[in-house]
Amino acid sequence: MRISFKSFVILVLLLGCSTTLMAQGNSSKREKKKNMVVKEWNLKAGSNTPFLDNVTTFDDQGRKVEEIEYASYGQKYRIVYEYEGNATKCSREVEYNDKNKVVTVKKYEYNADGTKAKQYTYLPNGKLKSTKIFERIVREN
Repeated sequence: MRISFKSFVILVLLLGCSTTLMAQGNSSKREKKKNMVVKEWNLKAGSNTPFLDNVTTFDDQGRKVEEIEYASYGQKYRIVYEYEGNATKCSREVEYNDKNKVVTVKKYEYNADGTKAKQYTYLPNGKLKSTKIFERIVREN
């Protein structure tokens, strides 16, 4: 399929505008989440008693800083998200089990454009468990 130069220019302009709008949208979403705690409740069929399913906490910059998943017996797991300075991208993620013991620690590296480049997963003793590399492929038509 071939597209004309004019169509290509229009497409590039539209993509640029939508990217700018998405960035603004993410900023305003973060703005709305400042110091927010979101609790999710479940209600089993035939029961009138809701139970806590998930709690997500955001900091004063609207960044997710903690997520706790619950089961019928209590905390299933907890994840703490850490950021370097005023960064909006998570630099470190620590996952705890139902006994609040560290299960894994993930550290992230990002490309210049903000997309993930690498994820390092460590065991509680600090030993590297795995490395994940994120590959970006930009297609040109």
